[in-house]
Amino acid sequence: MKNIFDKTVTDEVIERINRLEPTTKPNWGKMSVDQMLAHCSVTYELDFEDKHPKPKGFKKWMLKTFVKNIVVSEKPYKKNGRTAPEFLIASDKDFNLEKDRLTAYIIKAQELGNNHYNQKESHSFGKLSSTEWNNMFYKHLDHHLNQFGV
Repeated sequence: MKNIFDKTVTDEVIERINRLEPTTKPNWGKMSVDQMLAHCSVTYELDFEDKHPKPKGFKKWMLKTFVKNIVVSEKPYKKNGRTAPEFLIASDKDFNLEKDRLTAYIIKAQELGNNHYNQKESHSFGKLSSTEWNNMFYKHLDHHLNQFGV
């Protein structure tokens, strides 16, 4: 798995994002490109913003027990997989705004760096290693950028 905390990898991911156009169509799935960009930002919102309630009780147990390993492992996501309700983007979004927002989040995480994320508490999964954070960030971005052919 590539290391999203490495500036070279971050620059590569941003270059892929910059190849997207408002009219870029997905190779699979139902999201438009603007919705996909907003969808990818949710992973960073969960880290940087306080806009999603933290899971509690049974939901938290389910996430840590069944979802965590799917999200933080190196195993690629399957096409057309289910997503958490927080990640569902149903309305149209402003392409340029979403592109800029996602890019800023990616840069912020890269600048905070590997050490910042080692054993940092995640919104949904408890403490994660920097490798698990990397896998969560990079794998999700790579999956959706592949979905849109970049």
